[in-house]
Amino acid sequence: MKVTALATLLDTSPDTVRYYTKIGVLTPYKSQRNGYKYYDERQQQRLRFILTARQLGFTVKDISEIFEETEQQNSACPLVRDIIEKRFNEVEQKFLQAQQLMTMMKKAMKEWQTLPDKAPDSHSVCHLIESFSQSLATSNT
Repeated sequence: MKVTALATLLDTSPDTVRYYTKIGVLTPYKSQRNGYKYYDERQQQRLRFILTARQLGFTVKDISEIFEETEQQNSACPLVRDIIEKRFNEVEQKFLQAQQLMTMMKKAMKEWQTLPDKAPDSHSVCHLIESFSQSLATSNT
């Protein structure tokens, strides 16, 4: 099947199929007759795997490493377990940082509700942000 048919079948874009082909994780065969690239059942299965892995947070590099492992006839399961734990820890860290950011934003919104609007001057761009950064400095000391 051609790019568009594969993309439609797996509910992705033709550009996605082309990208994975360009980086070499999909390897269609090229028709001698018309030069079109065709994707067989194996490539369809690989693309389905790639799309699922991406939904789970695996990077393209991770997926390439998994394919390399299987091409050497090794089980990729230990590698997959290691990678998913690493990706989980990264997401958890980002989540904690996002929670901290939300807490600071709530604090800023609360503080700024009662502060007046001021025009910028030679010492200030926006007194709301500047007053908040000063309050952060004094609360960290």
